[in-house]
Amino acid sequence: MEKYNVLIIDDEKEIVDLIRIYLRNEGFNVYAGFSGNEGLKILENKEIHLVILDIMLPEIDGIQICRMIRETNNIPIIMVSAKSQDMDKILGLGTGADDYLTKPFNPMELMARVKSQLRRSFYLNTHAQGNRDRNIIEISGLSINKSSHSVTFLDKEINLTPTEYEILLVLASNPGTVISAEEIFQSVWKQKYFDSNNTVMVHIWRLREKIETNPKAPETIKTVWGVGYKIDG
Repeated sequence: MEKYNVLIIDDEKEIVDLIRIYLRNEGFNVYAGFSGNEGLKILENKEIHLVILDIMLPEIDGIQICRMIRETNNIPIIMVSAKSQDMDKILGLGTGADDYLTKPFNPMELMARVKSQLRRSFYLNTHAQGNRDRNIIEISGLSINKSSHSVTFLDKEINLTPTEYEILLVLASNPGTVISAEEIFQSVWKQKYFDSNNTVMVHIWRLREKIETNPKAPETIKTVWGVGYKIDG
């Protein structure tokens, strides 16, 4: 397995030490920043493949850091927080995080999510090229290259996070089919879905911001109320 570099940005030393032990046991290189500025400095100087980011931080909070990372980088971000309210989760995901865990969490669950995000972001991206045409989906102005994980909309390149890409791929691979939030969640996150889970809704909103002319009146990713989402063929 390739040696991935994981950055933990958290001001709680005990939490950082615990996560570091589990990550190193799984073969990852681990960097730690105990403040927002320290974490951003590491990002500038090291090749980081995934960030575990706490929301409550000194100097700059995790929400601001997530926004700053997303201005230039689409690496996976797993946000962790002692806050468990839905609005905090929606805010975290809405700023560009790929996943969200509430403290205290099971370290093994965090490891599973780290591996899932890295697999989605890097492993799937390194498959052999094969036949180019078979690896391209063209639908509703979208062009999705499954080999390079690149997406264009109306000939304009769109920068998506790994999670956004996987959701879009699920919808585009099933043109005209309404896919429920539960089906999308289980397909992308490989976890049990709960009715109160707003994760898919937030990611759909972020996707629409990137590929819709008017995200409030979407023409590409359509909502079928009470059922799910679809992209027409």
